[in-house]
Amino acid sequence: MHLRNVHRYGYDFVKLAEAHPALESHFTKTPDGATTIDFSKPDSILEFNTALLKHHYNVRYWKLPAGSLYPPIPGRADYIHHIADLIGKGEKTGLDIGCGASAIYPILGNAIYDYKMVGSDVDENSIAHAKDNTLKNAAIEIRHQQNRSNILQGIIKDGETFDFVMCNPPFYASAEEAEKENLKKQRKLGTVEESRNFAGMSHELWCNGGEALFVKRLIKESADFKEQVGWFTSLLSRKRNLPKLQKLATKLNAEVKVIPMQTGNKESRILAWKFGN
Repeated sequence: MHLRNVHRYGYDFVKLAEAHPALESHFTKTPDGATTIDFSKPDSILEFNTALLKHHYNVRYWKLPAGSLYPPIPGRADYIHHIADLIGKGEKTGLDIGCGASAIYPILGNAIYDYKMVGSDVDENSIAHAKDNTLKNAAIEIRHQQNRSNILQGIIKDGETFDFVMCNPPFYASAEEAEKENLKKQRKLGTVEESRNFAGMSHELWCNGGEALFVKRLIKESADFKEQVGWFTSLLSRKRNLPKLQKLATKLNAEVKVIPMQTGNKESRILAWKFGN
């Protein structure tokens, strides 16, 4: 976990429950008697994340519709910290592609570094909830991507500039693949429940071609906005997708960086590219 990530030092569940009392009913004990929650239960994760936002980031209101992706706050904060390593602090503006109902990256980007943020999504229901979650924050704007064939086109306005673009793309290629991976994960956790501990609506979890095709589209489209954006970035959960995407960005004359990320036992990476502007 990033050195500036406050979550790298563990969790004070007592203080979290003071900030968000609903968390306390989800408390359980480890074999050695320490307080924790059951991280295989979606409801517990939702209340835990809400408590983290309230305690560490002073987010007073954050609600998600049933079936939404429950974003793990420590990992989302890590992405923001790595963005800061790329662009620095101060007056910066960022665009989050696929902000979802939670709008978690815009919220954290503003809470941690005071960045001005724009979030976009294709789903109208997610847009409505994202706007609700950021309603009282004038530094965050939510925009609806009405054309699913586009990613940046229709979102970045003429003459508008961003210091960075970020994206956590849908990582499954189909609903069937998502369900298969869910069952595999549940078996590792010792359960076979037909639910994901991270939940997630269809557009959040999968798209045709999975993350590889989505990021390929993003890289190709980014060349049309090279004068308006500093760094383009995207998470990549699957290392095997990296070489071809690096090659594509390089072919388009972009400078490319790969930033490793690790939260707990999960390894990931950020693919970052810029066009020298």
